[in-house]
Amino acid sequence: MGPLKDQNPDIQRLRQEYARRTEKLKTNNLYSSDNSAHQWMINDRQKKILDLLNSNLTSNLSDLQILEIGCGSGGVIREFIRLGAMPARLIGVDLLLDRLGKGLEDLPACAWINANGQHLPFQDESFDLLLQFTAFSSILDPNIKKDMAEQMLRVLKPGGCILWYDFIWNPTNPQTRGIGLKEIKNLFPVCEFLPSRITLAPPLTRLLLPRFPHLADRLLSLKLFNSHLLVWIKKPA
Repeated sequence: MGPLKDQNPDIQRLRQEYARRTEKLKTNNLYSSDNSAHQWMINDRQKKILDLLNSNLTSNLSDLQILEIGCGSGGVIREFIRLGAMPARLIGVDLLLDRLGKGLEDLPACAWINANGQHLPFQDESFDLLLQFTAFSSILDPNIKKDMAEQMLRVLKPGGCILWYDFIWNPTNPQTRGIGLKEIKNLFPVCEFLPSRITLAPPLTRLLLPRFPHLADRLLSLKLFNSHLLVWIKKPA
């Protein structure tokens, strides 16, 4: 399959921005498992996700058909496999072929599809659970976000859920725009929501860890400096 083509200028910008981030990661370890600050943030996020799944799923994670929008090379998909999801029931969608190729190399049992979130190549009501982790905050065009949200609801089964994790604010990166709960509710107007504010702002976390972990824990619990929303979004049955 050749690279996905799209003439929308914000999709083109997004493709270039993702490629820039991929190159940047080759020269630093900000998102490496060896980075104590990154691992601390991931561990906290996984704990809160597990709490949400245990409280709200009526089926085993292994029985669910799961789709991730903006999957990259599969970091979140790996997390869900560790939580019990079946690789054969996991599908990742992304704009960039090279990122999908890395996912396919590491996890060949999963499906990796080069597609635009505005035009998901799936039948209506195909998935039990959708994952959206920091893809929407990278989109600056509100019409694209609206189209993507409509597509997500279209492919989600009645009573199915979206697990949303994204920035509320990210002032250090002009290529992103934070999304608050009001905007999320406008994107998915017919749904039910269980939101929580998590993840101590990454620059602050990197400053405090590993030297001051107790202070980081304290600030995280206060939520004032937490930069992301974790939202359980349920489509009506």
